[in-house]
Amino acid sequence: MSHRHRALVIVLGLLAGVHAHAQPPATIYDVVIRGGTVIDGSGAARYRADVAISGGSIARVGDLAGARGTIDIDATNRFVTPGFINIHSHATPDGLTTAANMLTQGVTTELLNADGAGPLDIRGQLATAEARGLALNIATAIGFNSVWADVVGLADRRPTAAEIERMRAQLTAALEAGAFGLSAGLDYKPGYYATTEDVIKIVDVARASRTFFTNHDRVTPESGFSSIAGMAETIAIGARSGLTPIVTHMKVQGHEQGRAADILRQMREATERGTYTAADVYPYLAGQTGLVALIIPGWAQDGGREAMLKRFADPALRARIVREAEAAMTARFGGAAGVYLPATKQQLTAVMQAMGVPAGEAVVRLLEQGSPGIIASFGIEADLVAILQHPTSSVACDCGAVAAGASHPRFFGSFPRVLGRYVREQKALTWEDAIRKMTGLPAATIGLVDRGWLAPGMAADVVVFDPATIIDHATFDAPTRPSEGVQTVIVNGRVVLERGAVTGVKAGRALRRGPHMPTRPMTPGGRRAMSHTVTMGDADATIDVVQAAGAPTVTGTVRVRRASDGVALSMTTFGHIQTAPNWASLTGRGRVRPGDPEVDIVVLSDGDTLHVQAGAFSFTNARP
Repeated sequence: MSHRHRALVIVLGLLAGVHAHAQPPATIYDVVIRGGTVIDGSGAARYRADVAISGGSIARVGDLAGARGTIDIDATNRFVTPGFINIHSHATPDGLTTAANMLTQGVTTELLNADGAGPLDIRGQLATAEARGLALNIATAIGFNSVWADVVGLADRRPTAAEIERMRAQLTAALEAGAFGLSAGLDYKPGYYATTEDVIKIVDVARASRTFFTNHDRVTPESGFSSIAGMAETIAIGARSGLTPIVTHMKVQGHEQGRAADILRQMREATERGTYTAADVYPYLAGQTGLVALIIPGWAQDGGREAMLKRFADPALRARIVREAEAAMTARFGGAAGVYLPATKQQLTAVMQAMGVPAGEAVVRLLEQGSPGIIASFGIEADLVAILQHPTSSVACDCGAVAAGASHPRFFGSFPRVLGRYVREQKALTWEDAIRKMTGLPAATIGLVDRGWLAPGMAADVVVFDPATIIDHATFDAPTRPSEGVQTVIVNGRVVLERGAVTGVKAGRALRRGPHMPTRPMTPGGRRAMSHTVTMGDADATIDVVQAAGAPTVTGTVRVRRASDGVALSMTTFGHIQTAPNWASLTGRGRVRPGDPEVDIVVLSDGDTLHVQAGAFSFTNARP
């Protein structure tokens, strides 16, 4: 066996998370999108091209004047992009069957179980969602808070060594079931009670999986309610556990406003030290959560709601809770004026006036009556723009597919708001970089291989939108007003949004992470190449391809031959090369044998292993 790596394996078969189908004849396609301007998700310059789709995959990108499609879409004066990927989703099960609020934003894939929440049974969650039908694709994380609550409970206590092992086992099981990574909400109880050391001991079990740790950063009285300290903790946990830290729904809160540069510098420095650090951000200056979550001190929530209510009934403890709740509101939200109750459409200041009590007492009384949600102001525009512009920050929405109403405009407006407000109007981002932050970057951040780029061999998740009109219309007073400008959305090759209206087609899939789908920095815009030669018995493979800086396609050779059964695989249509340290991938299309129908081909180089996949055909050539 000759080779340029120490050991190489060729595998032609089904790779988890990578989509492949046999295709119709080359000049007849399921869908042809004509005359649009392609922004491919890589960050490269836009270009004019047609896009052909067959069998759920991108078949061709280029001049397709001679081709025919069962569905023909005129994209003149429109942008054609990969489907947007929301890596911070609070979707509901009912919402995922229709997803109108997300499809009208251009979102085709959502990462569930944000902020450490969600079920422990990832395999069951995915199977149930598939059985009900999905309007868009879903992927999952495994929630640290859910694992902690299941093993340790709601009390503020240290876990035993045996409990730590149980939590590590649960994380491992979830990753083996297809979860893409780990999410945490260390600002939320009971995850709040885990120390930094506890978290590291538990999550570093995922080190070998080359995945991510995304966290709603912990903001504590001990840190002076410092959101910057909370984000630094997330970075430190990632660095020490060998995971990629993701600062989720990134924001600089309250009294630290104006200091985005400080935490962005820490992210850059961590990356330079070898801990690639990413973020996601949504385009609003107020968040949504429960009234209790970030205002009532942790010690008062120890043991759950009933224990908290008993403390409210103790006059001395109540007075302390009131004082500390007011301190939290002042530091995080600028005081009671920064807190809004959407269920009753009241500012907290109005509730205080009606009750005739201070802010902290009003909060306690409201919580004695129930568990209302709040909209809380936290930041300033300059920080938001700086975070949006950071090269490793993806656009997400801290929202998700919902079937009924929503009380925050992010559920209907986030992605069009970035494109309309921050790209077209303010020019804070270019079109190419904004689309990269919604497609190729989040795909790389969570480990997707076959989505996020518009290129042959990639899954056909596609958005067509009007750059002249795309904008959000949802507001805090009218949070469910749909956005405009997204005209067509295609999920796995099927039209799910047509002329801005959902079609009702359930084309989504439950995606599962495979072993060769690492979280990684996004491929830089420079020259990329793959080169391998393998010979064993009557089989040989040659991979010799290059993609020039800024080039939309690849040139070179992908060939696998095996004399015993006539295999003469050749990639004839190339997509993109993605690279990361000790890892690379290439998609495209070709045939396994002369005269066979076209299939998607995926080449993956992972360490000392080379994988080539072509449709359902499987060939293995390996040396122990």
